[in-house]
Amino acid sequence: MPTPTKSGYVPVNGGKVYYATYGSGAPLVLLHGGLMTIESFGPVIPALAETREVIAIEAQGHGRTGPLDRPMSFENMAADVAEVIRALGYDTVDVVGNSMGGTTGLRLALDHPELVKRLVIASAPYAFSGWHDYNQQGMRSMNAGLAGMMKGTPLYEGFAAVNPDPEVNFPKLLDQMAYMGKDYDLSAEIPNLTVPTQLVYGDWDAVRTGHAAKFFELLGGGLQDAMWDGSGMNHNRLAILPGVTHYTMMNSPRLAETALAFLDQE
Repeated sequence: MPTPTKSGYVPVNGGKVYYATYGSGAPLVLLHGGLMTIESFGPVIPALAETREVIAIEAQGHGRTGPLDRPMSFENMAADVAEVIRALGYDTVDVVGNSMGGTTGLRLALDHPELVKRLVIASAPYAFSGWHDYNQQGMRSMNAGLAGMMKGTPLYEGFAAVNPDPEVNFPKLLDQMAYMGKDYDLSAEIPNLTVPTQLVYGDWDAVRTGHAAKFFELLGGGLQDAMWDGSGMNHNRLAILPGVTHYTMMNSPRLAETALAFLDQE
């Protein structure tokens, strides 16, 4: 991990949210997945920071942000991201979100489209039904009682490395993450999305392949032939990365390459 150019906290509803910036260039907000931290992105951050100012944000309950005094939801976390963007003085930013961060990015683009120039959603569904059964079961079983058995795992160790009181705060996070096991479906709102969006999945993702295709179709993608001159395409894109899983997406250099190729388009 590179050394942040700056870092700190921004006041939000229910507490304060941690952010760190890396590199220089056009601003790019980076949103991690559930039970992850900024460091979970590993080599993705240096790759993005070569040409961008990366603003990495740790979500409610996660990492250095820690628990906030309110329920956890995509809406609340998207509002937090909007507060950070405004507090740091940006008019518009590109957004890359992975897993939980991808759905948070989608919620941000729907609720605050004026802040988002382009959006990359990696390994995230638009509805709870988009996860494979194994993943649905795991999310439905999320609670503080799992904290003990998770000690020693990369998820716990990553959290403990940056949180001031992991013994207390990790069980709190697991309890708040129970929201991920509740049914949701954003399909009715997706056709209203005005922000150019790229969907990125691994070919062996935790998100069903058919769901990824349906997500792209909801964005108007793949509904007809692109024609010889590309005039049949809209501004949205779909990428499937071979040999990438849900658990390697966040630190795959190919995520950075694919995202930047889309974000840097004229």
